[in-house]
Amino acid sequence: MFEGEKTIIFWIGLIILGLASIGLFSIVWFNAIDFYKPPIELQVPFIVGTVVFILIGFYMMKSGVEKKEE
Repeated sequence: MFEGEKTIIFWIGLIILGLASIGLFSIVWFNAIDFYKPPIELQVPFIVGTVVFILIGFYMMKSGVEKKEE
């Protein structure tokens, strides 16, 4: 899927994807261990935001690959 030359857009998208994934994982993790559990209404914007950034990062990675002509 990501075959070809990776441009700077690909690498920025990879960083955004990684950071957003860490954010989403930390939200899920803190809810799973019941360390600090604020009401779900307070968590929805953060969950939606991280999912949006995951999609943005994935799209940047997809569009940041230059395919070689054969």
